[in-house]
Amino acid sequence: MELDAAGRVIRLSSPDKIYFPEKGCTKRDVAEYFLAVGPGILRALRNRPTTLQRFVEGVEGDFFYQKRAPGNLPDWIPTAGITFPSGRSAREMCPTEVAAVLWAANLGTLTFHPWPVRGGDTDHPDELRIDLDPQPGTGYADAVRAAHELRGVLDEHGLRGWPKTSGGRGIHVFVPVEPRWTFTEVRRAVIAVGRELESRMPDRVTTAWWKEERGERIFVDYNQAARDRTMASAYSVRPFPHAPVSAPLRWEELDDAEPRDFDIRTMPRRYAEHGDVHADMDQEAFRLDSLLELADRQARDGDPGDLPYPPDYPKMPGEPKRVQPSRARRDTDGGA
Repeated sequence: MELDAAGRVIRLSSPDKIYFPEKGCTKRDVAEYFLAVGPGILRALRNRPTTLQRFVEGVEGDFFYQKRAPGNLPDWIPTAGITFPSGRSAREMCPTEVAAVLWAANLGTLTFHPWPVRGGDTDHPDELRIDLDPQPGTGYADAVRAAHELRGVLDEHGLRGWPKTSGGRGIHVFVPVEPRWTFTEVRRAVIAVGRELESRMPDRVTTAWWKEERGERIFVDYNQAARDRTMASAYSVRPFPHAPVSAPLRWEELDDAEPRDFDIRTMPRRYAEHGDVHADMDQEAFRLDSLLELADRQARDGDPGDLPYPPDYPKMPGEPKRVQPSRARRDTDGGA
């Protein structure tokens, strides 16, 4: 079948293929969902290098992340060069029109993972992204409490965040920033925010990288701000049986929202009624000076310095040892 996306026709192969057996949703349903929220997801992806999470056989089949632009990418979809932590480079697609989203959906893409940069400058993020990740024993309601405290922290530093559901139990908060700081500096700002939250809610929030130390708390996943780490975009479809989506919310909606209520069938109705509730994000660009000053104060007050990077990263300056605490204790005891 063919779909019209703002005047560009996109061919959809195997439109009746079942992608979500529990809901009976097909590839066509997914494509038509993206078309219904087109301006919203394009706002989240516009001119951003984007990794595609592809489920060619639906959510019950295998999936893979496509970081490099597909070889059959149409010439009307631009790309941008990005550099991985290893030093290797690649070109990724940068959607500039809704048709690009539908083209990727035809490849089985459910979740779009845009970098927090624009194609014109891929070394300086223009979004500060904070991932409030519920750990075992916690849930969405716990993430909401942390999000409200986070809002207060951001406000104290002259920043405004836009919250959305992750599509699972968590909450993402994005802050548009001026693209003048490096990935390392932006990550340091996120760590400062996480530590401030942790100091205010020690029984509810943690920045502990090692799972054995997190407990039943909300983990501020600061490494989502590291180079080549991305979050699902607003309006992306998440690979769970009930076909949920990452739903942009207003702050006043957080308490009453139920993440399962936002799926590929309900979100088009919400979008038709309210539009993109994050549409004004691109009108703002904040500075990170205040958060970096907070990081400096935390260092002077005796915080332990940098936190571990993901295991696939090269060793970073000032980074602590990447050794699980219980293992480090066993090694120490064994050598005593």
